[in-house]
Amino acid sequence: MKDTGAALLILNGKGAGNEELREAVGALREEGVKLSVRVTWEYGDAARYVAEAVDLGCETVIAGGGDGTINEVAGALAQLGADAPALGIIPLGTANDFATGCNIPLSPEQALQLAVKGRVVDIDLAKVNDQHFFINMATGGFGTRITTETPEKLKAALGGVSYFIHGLLRLDTLKADSCEIKGPDFSWQGDALVIGIGNGRQAGGGQQICPDALINDGLLQLRLLTSEELLPSFLRSLINNEENKNIVSASLPWLEINAPHDMTFNLDGEPLTGKRFRIEVLPNAIQCRLPPNCELLG
Repeated sequence: MKDTGAALLILNGKGAGNEELREAVGALREEGVKLSVRVTWEYGDAARYVAEAVDLGCETVIAGGGDGTINEVAGALAQLGADAPALGIIPLGTANDFATGCNIPLSPEQALQLAVKGRVVDIDLAKVNDQHFFINMATGGFGTRITTETPEKLKAALGGVSYFIHGLLRLDTLKADSCEIKGPDFSWQGDALVIGIGNGRQAGGGQQICPDALINDGLLQLRLLTSEELLPSFLRSLINNEENKNIVSASLPWLEINAPHDMTFNLDGEPLTGKRFRIEVLPNAIQCRLPPNCELLG
């Protein structure tokens, strides 16, 4: 049985020394909120802590970290079914793409208040090859190389904008991925520079790759930039979300991607490599505590 108001905060180890968050946790406990804290050390910790939260009867599990931490917690919650605790989010990463897309405050104190007391909303998740999840976005092509190769020192110094700067520095690596993409009443084959499959809208530190995506419409937004696009227009599209004839867009409940060579997709920061991908939306997969002004709700 759930303990009303009880919460467990799963904190990425990198954020364990955040003094503002420590003070916010203490303040909530003084209010009488039952709030436990667990710190992750390696992959798999978050899923084990989610199971512990269920055993404790927690009403909410809070992911404190970046998009990767949120991904791991959300995926674990999705596998629990209808009785799973709600997801709360404290953005402590470099890019915080999902959190900022949802208008979740970047202040740890305000985010923690929302994570414990905010309204609960049903949201979708995406499942990849029946075993991987993403809550925000899967990116392939040039976008994946930017987010997986950006140096840690550049991330620390510049935050989210570091992804875009590093992308500009690595334009010599522009290389298209040849693939075939199919979905309901949709088929495309060719060479893609950037592939975005969005439950959320932005990736790479604030770049709006899938600007029409919603997290509660039962659909994923596919956007891909073909290699026929000239470089200046490519950059304009990323910066200004400017439409052009070489951007293909579709909203789909599922899609399949097949390639003659290995491709790597970045699932909320976690790379997945293969030649075949089936990506499907899971409508109303989990509950999440979100602000009233969340722009990703339809």
